[in-house]
This record gives sequence, structure tokens and C-alpha cells, in this order.
Amino acid sequence: MSDQQLIDLYSGRILALAADIPLCDPLIAPMVEVKRRAPLCGSTMTVQFDVENGKITRFGQNVKACALGQAAASVVAQNIIGADRDLVTKARDQLRAMLDQEGAAPDAPFDELKVLIPARSFANRHASILLSLDAIVEGFERLDRPT
Repeated sequence: MSDQQLIDLYSGRILALAADIPLCDPLIAPMVEVKRRAPLCGSTMTVQFDVENGKITRFGQNVKACALGQAAASVVAQNIIGADRDLVTKARDQLRAMLDQEGAAPDAPFDELKVLIPARSFANRHASILLSLDAIVEGFERLDRPT
């Protein structure tokens, strides 16, 4: 990796997002909790949330990831309250396409994930970047399963 690639990848905005991750307090008695791990880098993410009328009403997360995964988790948490399953799934799919297929950045309210465009060249970081949205989609799937 060249010095310029490192500078592009770890921009000031990415580092600022990583340093200020909201909604990191654990929830008491959440409706769903999902822990995910990115196998290549070892990043982990646990998300907890409640859903009312199909929309996330409470959210908490525990982020143990690289700066890129932290930045993604920060953007997601800033915009997750009020999001429904379709919005989260669409954002996850758009983020994956942005990273893997040079697609456009996710639509609002998750459009700030565009700061991660320089990570396209680093496939070993994609799973960490996707952890938060992957975990939330899995949480919605768990809520749909009969107990």
C-alpha cells in the first residue's frame, strides 16, 4: 500500500467518525441482539435493538473493529433510529455494491458511507465495513422467526 493510498483510506473524516461512535450503551432487555465477526480481520460488532411498527426505536452497539468498521458503524448509528428493514437491507446491499462493484454510495440517510469509497481496493476490509448493517439485517430476520 502506497503512502497516498493510506492517506486516502484513512481520511480525516473517517478517523473523526471512528472517534465518535454514537449509541454505544448496552440496552436493557433488547428485543434482539446479534453478534457478528469479520473473519479476515477479526473485527466484531454486537448490535441490540427494539422494533415498533416495523421501525427501530432503540439501538445499542458494541464495536470492536478497525477504523473503517468503526466509521461505518458511526454513520449507521447516526441514522438508524426510525429505519425499517427495507431501508437497512437496501443500504447494506448498496454499500456492498459500492465496495465490490464500484456502485454508487448508499442513498440517504446512509449516504455518508461514501467516505468509505477509498476502501474499495481493500477487499480484506469489506466485511468489517459491512458488519453493522449485516448484523441489523440479521436482527430483523431473527425477529421474523417464530419462537
